[in-house]
Amino acid sequence: MKKWKHPGGKLRELGPESLTEAELLAILIGTGIKGKPAEEIAKEILEKFGSLLGMVNQPLEKFLQFKGIGEVKIIRIAAAFEIARRIINETQKDRQNY
Repeated sequence: MKKWKHPGGKLRELGPESLTEAELLAILIGTGIKGKPAEEIAKEILEKFGSLLGMVNQPLEKFLQFKGIGEVKIIRIAAAFEIARRIINETQKDRQNY
């Protein structure tokens, strides 16, 4: 089995559905810190909040407790969740119109 250095390569070759939640989150995080890759940081976040859904309504400040997560990365994660929320809302509106 091929080992990717970053989940972005896996996504490109096998598609987004092949990634774990930690790998998807690691893509948003982008880079890790010395001795801790982005995927490890992502796993810590998911363990703390239980799931992606558990992360959704957390105050952004709670993410600062994770070493390797700063404001830019928090904003990137928050933006991704907002995009997902808007897609869900748009999909629900479309279904109501049919």
